[in-house]
Amino acid sequence: MSAPGPFPAFPAFPVPESGPVTLDRREGPYGEVVLRRRGEHLEIIANGCFLMDTSDGRSERLLVDAALGTLGTLAEGGRTALADPAAPSATTAPTGPSVLIGGLGVGFSLAHAAAEPRWGAIAVVEREQAVIDWHRDGPLTRISGDALADPRVVIHHTDLVKYVRTATERYDALCLDIDNGPEWTVTDDNENLYSPAGLAACHERLTPGGVLAVWSANPSPRFGEALRNAGFEGVREEEVRVARGVPDVVHLAVRTA
Repeated sequence: MSAPGPFPAFPAFPVPESGPVTLDRREGPYGEVVLRRRGEHLEIIANGCFLMDTSDGRSERLLVDAALGTLGTLAEGGRTALADPAAPSATTAPTGPSVLIGGLGVGFSLAHAAAEPRWGAIAVVEREQAVIDWHRDGPLTRISGDALADPRVVIHHTDLVKYVRTATERYDALCLDIDNGPEWTVTDDNENLYSPAGLAACHERLTPGGVLAVWSANPSPRFGEALRNAGFEGVREEEVRVARGVPDVVHLAVRTA
């Protein structure tokens, strides 16, 4: 793996649309990952496959909001607890629900979660050291810098599929965005996350009443059925309309026991 940086300065003002400019390229255990600038936006490419860019973070923010909103709905029904951040606490321990964000990406989900005081603890799992570097001291600090300084936030440099199967921690919400969807994975190994064994592991990583939220570039009734078969309830989808093509989707499911 090549050494990080130095990174070209990211402009503070819009620049004319032009062809992509490569800012960093790394070879790692999962293949090639590239950070490019296209006009005023940054984009991440993995093994030649476009993953995401900084042009529109609505669906990444929805991923976090939908999970928190579902937890709030369950709390109103008495099935889980959603802490009031303004309430006094006798300890310094987190009082709100915990969330695990699978995939750091361009940082929209992390930044949005850190801006929400109701989250008590925020963990991020990212397997690409290059992506972590781009956020810690590269061009993506403009999106995630404040979030990374938040004491609630911890970054785990590991593979998400491995983490959900081997970790002992449990979370009130899992917000997963490591592929273009359950049926369009970045690497073949990621398919294991959406398999019966992978969904069972996600179920185990959740607290009772916890919420699983999975981002997808397109709806997938087959994945919804897989979630039900894995023991999840309240399976549904929330959509984000896009300029062209099918809408982005957040799949939601609840662990009830």
